[in-house]
Amino acid sequence: MNWDLADPFVIDIRVAAEDIDGLGHANNAVYVSWLERCAWRHSQYLGLDLAEYRRLDRAMAVVRHEVDYLASAYEDQELQMATWIVESDQRLKMDRRFQLIRPADGLTLLRAKTTFVCIELSSGKPKRMPVEFVEGYGRALRQPFPLEL
Repeated sequence: MNWDLADPFVIDIRVAAEDIDGLGHANNAVYVSWLERCAWRHSQYLGLDLAEYRRLDRAMAVVRHEVDYLASAYEDQELQMATWIVESDQRLKMDRRFQLIRPADGLTLLRAKTTFVCIELSSGKPKRMPVEFVEGYGRALRQPFPLEL
């Protein structure tokens, strides 16, 4: 696959009938749900699952999505979504980049960036990342894309 950065975390996606909108392709909101799915699975892979979030009383909450929709996806297509953690201040903020590719033709359908802020689950307020987040997410930190979205 022609990924924008080396060593992505990748999930497989199959476009389902319920993903299709009135225009006959996957709805833009569905793409955003795929971003969330990919980010969450990567967090789980890094050992930062919901149980750990609850134990630490912390979570990474989305504060901004930037999405470039480059091509459409259609029912029953097989896709691959990649993510990289590209920036972290190791206090409150973290950025992920995403790329969605259709392996059948190698076409990139989407590029995105999501900014997360660490919050305290019990209050919903921004709070400093615990050491477990700094270390866990820090292991996955990559260099940013050469192109800004």
